[in-house]
Amino acid sequence: MKKLLCFIAVLISVACWYGCKKETNAYIDAKAPAPMQVSGLKVVNTPGGAIITYKIPQDPNLSYVKAEYEIQPGVFREAKSSYYTDTLAIVGYGDTQVHEVKIYSVGKNAKQSTPVSINVQPLTPPVNSVFTTLTLTTTFGGVFITFQDSTQADLAITVIMDSTGLGTWAPVTTYYTAQLAGSFAARGLDTIRKKFGVYIRDHWNNISDTLFETLSPLYEQLIPKNLFKVYPLLNDSWKSLNGNYKIQNLWNDIVNGHEDIFATADYNKLPQWFTIDLGENVVLSRMKLFQRLPYPFNAVWVKEFEIWGSNQPDPDGSWDSWQLLGGPFPFRKPSGKPGFDYTADDLDYVAQGEDFIFPAGIPAVRYLRFKLLDTYGGVGKYQFGELTFWGQIVP
Repeated sequence: MKKLLCFIAVLISVACWYGCKKETNAYIDAKAPAPMQVSGLKVVNTPGGAIITYKIPQDPNLSYVKAEYEIQPGVFREAKSSYYTDTLAIVGYGDTQVHEVKIYSVGKNAKQSTPVSINVQPLTPPVNSVFTTLTLTTTFGGVFITFQDSTQADLAITVIMDSTGLGTWAPVTTYYTAQLAGSFAARGLDTIRKKFGVYIRDHWNNISDTLFETLSPLYEQLIPKNLFKVYPLLNDSWKSLNGNYKIQNLWNDIVNGHEDIFATADYNKLPQWFTIDLGENVVLSRMKLFQRLPYPFNAVWVKEFEIWGSNQPDPDGSWDSWQLLGGPFPFRKPSGKPGFDYTADDLDYVAQGEDFIFPAGIPAVRYLRFKLLDTYGGVGKYQFGELTFWGQIVP
């Protein structure tokens, strides 16, 4: 009986395989003509491209629809869409001229229909619209760039410098972004007056004009950390989590660490603050804050803070002897995405640390107070990795 059942099962399997094979072979008919053309084309122009919709032909041989178009002289692109959809996204143009797009119906046997042509006229591409928002100004140790991009396109913003004054242009830095708005600095430059430029390039190698400025980077120096020490005052409101998370970790030059960080112990009320002795009088130009990794934008991350300065702090910690030097400083999330949803830009921002610029005209101070205003979770427990300062040491 078992042998009979096995024999029947084998027969059924063979029959199913033969039927499926026969159906599959019939599914792709090499002799079938190319599928019918699409019809009813409509265009919605977009920045640097267009969205084309169409009516799908009722043709059993249709596999997909494709568009062919030229974004630059001799540079062609394709866009494809399966027979389940009726939309093609055209991207990559660097101008607002009229361009021809050819649309083909492609069969399961790879035969193509005669193309249907339609014209598109892209709106201003992001490389050009973002270029109009660029600013290029001087800053401490370099130049400072700001921009806005309502399209959130993937762009590369390149800073160049005429290093010899004879038109010998060389790249200084390139900043990659897909942000609505942002800023960055090219630093480590001499204070000698030079010509600088900035331009934008997109994913398809479209390039904007170049914004030129002649600038003199402001003098600054890295403030050495060897003289830094904790300067406890009576009303300082922090308490280290344990001996491994001491406040001195904030100037041990270990950035993006996991264990070599400063971490407080309890969920206390905000704001909270601690006090540092820099060991010498300093006019601050900017600072950089490195958060703790590997938990980006989590509950205990610093979100907003202020920096206060004094030369003669009252031992009781009262704020009467302190002056606000800068802030509130927000540690922002470039993408603006909620919660633990973050982009490559967000992670790069974290790895590089955030620069905060102090206003001009602040006095030289020896003592600093870091005043935490808010954390990403709104809690009074907080953690971060490193503080670095630049400016001028005053004898």
